[in-house]
Amino acid sequence: MPHSPHIVSDVMTHTVVAVGRSASFKEIVRTMEQWKVSALPVLAGEGRVIGVVSEADLLPKEEFRDSDPSRIEQLSRLADLAKAGATTAEELMSTPALTVHADATLAQAARIMAHGRVKRLPVIDAEGHLAGVVSRSDLLKVFLRTDQDIGDEVRRDVIGLLFPNASPPVEVTVDEGAVTLRGLIPDASLIPIAARLTRAVEGVVDVECRLTATRRQRFEPPVAGPRS
Repeated sequence: MPHSPHIVSDVMTHTVVAVGRSASFKEIVRTMEQWKVSALPVLAGEGRVIGVVSEADLLPKEEFRDSDPSRIEQLSRLADLAKAGATTAEELMSTPALTVHADATLAQAARIMAHGRVKRLPVIDAEGHLAGVVSRSDLLKVFLRTDQDIGDEVRRDVIGLLFPNASPPVEVTVDEGAVTLRGLIPDASLIPIAARLTRAVEGVVDVECRLTATRRQRFEPPVAGPRS
């Protein structure tokens, strides 16, 4: 993998199955079963994502098959009742589709998934065309990085940036993704910055700063303005 920040295109699945807006109910079910997926992007035109149909969109047809919902249930579940009578992807799909751009960071993708309470997202290019799909498991791939890979990046992009001339050099150790920084640094104000930058490295699980500053941050009193 390239160095941080990783983006969605680094981890997404490029081969993705989708359906057209006119796909039938049974075609959708067969496609999900064949490809072992729980949701399918719905495409229009030349691959533009217009919605997503999931297992949750299909279940109302079975749920309401032999039931007679009460008036209160009908009013509270109008959308589900409509999907119970739907026969095509266009009628079943959730729209607008929750999507993510291929150049989005993994953190951005994770936030979209969390807020939308979904397990996977269609990935689109700048024109809105389907480019792939990214799942929760894809986002976790960064934690498969080796300790050596993580340590090399921290030394290069954090220590090399903040403390290039530290003598002796700041020591970086990584154990199962947990990073420890040890050494003497010139300024205490750089400690939280070092911790933040280290935590931002993909694959880092935890950060422990055992850095000692040779110069403490001085308190600068506010400058009083002229009295009126």
